[in-house]
Amino acid sequence: MAALATVGVVLGASALVGRRNAPDPSHPGIRRWYRRLDKPGYTPPDAAFGAVWPVLETGLAIGGYRLLRHPAGRARNAAIGLWLANTAMVGGWTQLFFRQKRLGASAAASGAMVATGATYVMAAAKVDRPAAAMGVPFVAWLGFATLLAERIWRDNQPKGS
Repeated sequence: MAALATVGVVLGASALVGRRNAPDPSHPGIRRWYRRLDKPGYTPPDAAFGAVWPVLETGLAIGGYRLLRHPAGRARNAAIGLWLANTAMVGGWTQLFFRQKRLGASAAASGAMVATGATYVMAAAKVDRPAAAMGVPFVAWLGFATLLAERIWRDNQPKGS
């Protein structure tokens, strides 16, 4: 029960932060800003982001739950620390990109998340292979998101920069 409660708290906090920064109708200023950005042709439709992130976060949650059910130890604790860090970084990225409109910082954060996500997968594999496998789609999406964030940053530089 404690593992399930921990996952619930982590998911709830992540959802709260993500919702606070979402470019949806409840945040018209963020939505207008996001729509005005010059985005590459390979940018998925907005609905795809809304569908993909819950799936990725659910995969991370299942992985975290599986890890929390293992006995405490160095490998397990390292994997859980990386799981928590990655979950927190998702909310931090939305804060940088949507709320603070810091495109360069959010592109750098995306790249850092690829590294921490891959490290999480490797650490989790030492403890629970299915938990690690649940993190692979997260890392793959982050790779794509990093390319997208870097291109959006590059294509939306202030004139004369």
